[in-house]
Amino acid sequence: MIHMSALDPAAIEPESIRRLRRSEYHQLWRAGLFEHERVELLFGQLVAMSPPDPSHDESVETIDDLLDGQLAGRARVRVQCSFAASDESEPIPDVVVVPAQRYWTEHPDRAYLVVEVARTSLRKDRGAKAQLYGGVAVEEYWIVDVDGGCVHVLREPDGAGAWGSHRVARRGDVLTIAAFPDVTIAVEQILPPG
Repeated sequence: MIHMSALDPAAIEPESIRRLRRSEYHQLWRAGLFEHERVELLFGQLVAMSPPDPSHDESVETIDDLLDGQLAGRARVRVQCSFAASDESEPIPDVVVVPAQRYWTEHPDRAYLVVEVARTSLRKDRGAKAQLYGGVAVEEYWIVDVDGGCVHVLREPDGAGAWGSHRVARRGDVLTIAAFPDVTIAVEQILPPG
């Protein structure tokens, strides 16, 4: 007997996999299929979200507080809300800075900045999510590496999933948003004491 855990994922041809569209994902969500699950739609696939821990939550709340105060009226700061990245992707970034408008009927599909705070999700955030955000209407992407004590700042998306600029900011450095250069955050403000 072959156990599913022993099956090589490459044994299934990628073109044979039926991907979900956002509209189908919404139908399944409204039907209550994800009632007790934390999932997001990435490249047409349902992906389990990592459970948050105190340092993750504190970093997210601090980023929200710092950005909200400095961007008042110029942009909206949304925390752990859906982002309409593409027809096959609806991630739930930890923080996203979007145009200052209301989103009653559609999730935002354009962002000045997306921030993911990573502990157990670092591989996904640096891989699949970086590729996703680099291929859609996201101008800048920060990955807060809690355990690594740094922030990866990705800018200049090429629209095909890659980034032209990648800088690693550490304690003592100050972050700015390219779209709002007057907005500043000290790296140590969003990392655990260390």
